[in-house]
Amino acid sequence: MKNYRPEQIKNVAVLGHGNAGKTTLVEALLWKAGASDRLGRVDDGTSLSDYSDEELSRKTSVFSSVLPFSCAVGEEEYKFNLIDAPGLFDYEMGQYEALMACESVLIAVSGKSGVSVGTEKAYKMAVKNQKSSIFFVSKMDRPHADFYKVLEELKTHFGPSVCPVVVPYKDGEKNGYIDLISGQAYQYDDKGAPSKVPMPDLEHRVDGLREAMSEAVAEADEELFEKFFSGEEFTEKELIRGIKKGVKAGSITPVVCGSALMMEGIDLTLEMMAELLPTAADAAPTAAENEAGDLAELPCDPAGDLAALVFKTVNDPFVGRLSFVKVFSGTLLPETKLYNATQQKGEKMGKMVSLFGKKQSEVKAIAAGDIGAVTKLSGVLTGDTLCAEGKVYKLDRPAFPTPTLSMAVHPLDKGDESKIGQGILRLCEEDPTLHFATDRETKEQVLTGLGEQHLDVVIARLKARYGVDAKLEVPMVAYRERINKKVKVEGKYKKQTGGHGQYGHVWIEFEPCDSEELVFEENVFGGAVPRNYFPAVEKGLQEAVRHGVIAGYPVVGLKATLLDGSYHPVDSSELAFKTAASLAYKEGMKQGAPSLLEPIGTLKAYLPESYTGDIMGEINKRRGRVLGMNPAEDGLQEIVADVPMAQMADFSTVMRSMTQGRGSFTYAFARYEPLPPQLEEKVVEEAKKFFQKGE
Repeated sequence: MKNYRPEQIKNVAVLGHGNAGKTTLVEALLWKAGASDRLGRVDDGTSLSDYSDEELSRKTSVFSSVLPFSCAVGEEEYKFNLIDAPGLFDYEMGQYEALMACESVLIAVSGKSGVSVGTEKAYKMAVKNQKSSIFFVSKMDRPHADFYKVLEELKTHFGPSVCPVVVPYKDGEKNGYIDLISGQAYQYDDKGAPSKVPMPDLEHRVDGLREAMSEAVAEADEELFEKFFSGEEFTEKELIRGIKKGVKAGSITPVVCGSALMMEGIDLTLEMMAELLPTAADAAPTAAENEAGDLAELPCDPAGDLAALVFKTVNDPFVGRLSFVKVFSGTLLPETKLYNATQQKGEKMGKMVSLFGKKQSEVKAIAAGDIGAVTKLSGVLTGDTLCAEGKVYKLDRPAFPTPTLSMAVHPLDKGDESKIGQGILRLCEEDPTLHFATDRETKEQVLTGLGEQHLDVVIARLKARYGVDAKLEVPMVAYRERINKKVKVEGKYKKQTGGHGQYGHVWIEFEPCDSEELVFEENVFGGAVPRNYFPAVEKGLQEAVRHGVIAGYPVVGLKATLLDGSYHPVDSSELAFKTAASLAYKEGMKQGAPSLLEPIGTLKAYLPESYTGDIMGEINKRRGRVLGMNPAEDGLQEIVADVPMAQMADFSTVMRSMTQGRGSFTYAFARYEPLPPQLEEKVVEEAKKFFQKGE
């Protein structure tokens, strides 16, 4: 593919609810533009966009994919970089990747289902990230598809900016489509070839839609404002100019429609994308921080200083690390001496490639406004800024969704723990919405992601790529133990074996305190226990508090005061006093009315007000305490509550189900609180099983 100027490049993220027809639309656009020689289908596994094993087996998009193509519209030739992003919420990272690289968003909306949660989220993400938007109402060939009903839903949800530019009509059994800008009607044959037809007898409706479109144009373009209110009609070029201006400003969101499966309206959609969506050059200059820490603005100029953002990372088993980049300024060349401004280190330039789904072709340059990839940048991560040595610019690091569902990863074959760790860490490098760590207390390897399907894909990829079989289980909760009353106990260790024996004798007072760590003091009079044995007593207690007497969990809130004891001038040793201290600890814990403490975390849930009652009821069912409710961004409500960690294992799934995907939350450990006595027996039984496994 030849090099294109920023004025010719349009980067478009394709978003929407799962099963809204995004990937089918992308296939139709590629085929219509001549970029593919067949019309791929998701169900047949022939899609150019969904090509990974996980996507083929699930028959849905799991990862974002880049699909560039060129086409001529009118007198201008454009290069489109489409990024097809997953619609399912578990794979939300793909949407963030797409938005990092694109100026525009094409939102697919089912003509049957109408506005869904995924539609709302896609539009909100576009507005929040200041991206231009266009709606495509899909599946117009299906029975019960109702464009005008969907149009009203779009206006209800997203306001007066919604502006139809292509609308459907029925001519007997045939579907027809009207380009409101040109005032021309079209019908399509069985192969999707268009033909102009006389305008249908829908003058009243069409006139009303054209009038609304003209009004939107007048509000977007001051020069056309007077002409509109003087009663003059806009020319086709004036309509295009005004709508394009409104789309860039965010005051107009065009709506087109069609059937990607039957290739109806796809040519009109492609034409509207070319004429109405902004190019890379239309984007505002990119804000960056220079080496001195000052704010700089970088225009989309191939001759400018280099600034490229890594928006996606893939560890390809054959090629190695593949870093997808969007160049905001300058030109990436083979001889460029790369510098990673985010990590503040130089990078060795790899081979540059253009991507078309899974196909790669080497290129000589990636210029401002364009998208490509660089191989073998081993230390580069998603969100990093690449620039040239000596001219350092750092772009804002994007924020990614917070993972909320944690599961323990256990190998099916013993001894594969290290393989699991190495493999998942490589996968985490590709996906910033994954978190992986070994719990230092339970020794479990814990993987945290956006949902069940998200984690299932990780386990499937772990097996396919690294040959490791693993399973997911609910992670063990790290409880604590404590005593509840002051006790004074004796610990004596005496052993005689013929030669030198062992003798250590202590009296220790144990009592509750507020410290997380063991508090050790000594109050020995008259040298009953020599001072040089005090450290051994403390060490014995420090080791002992790692395991309580109820279920084997660490002990907190414990103060130990060494009061008295005795020693033998020959047989006493540090080991003997260390052992005596541990014996005193065990007796003191038994006598001190021990109990279990459970970890409590602070939950902050964000959701529409209509769901607050249900979620607060769910929190109460989980032994949580609602602390308050506050207004949040985007018209949502924030519920703040304290909830036991043991009750949070499936909250992510339940929250998504109860709010239809509209809710989100954060959860962070806050403190330990007493476990209700009626639950202790169950926790002790689970602990026995867990510790018996040797973990």
